[in-house]
Amino acid sequence: MKKVAHQVLDRLKSLLALDWRRQTQARAKVRLAIEDELGTGLPPTYTRELFSSKCSALFEHVYESYCGESDGIYS
Repeated sequence: MKKVAHQVLDRLKSLLALDWRRQTQARAKVRLAIEDELGTGLPPTYTRELFSSKCSALFEHVYESYCGESDGIYS
């Protein structure tokens, strides 16, 4: 799980630019990046519903915790 978390964070760092939350396309790229990384990193035992809930929870966490380029807990 730590490896997957690091992979997601590394990929998101390039996508979380200033005002990313205001742009629909930028939000979609972040959500897709989360889904891609979790899809390849999580074990296949995750059901479709569990996978979807994990992706949504992670997106909500990133959305609330990272406001822009230099703001947020991942800076």
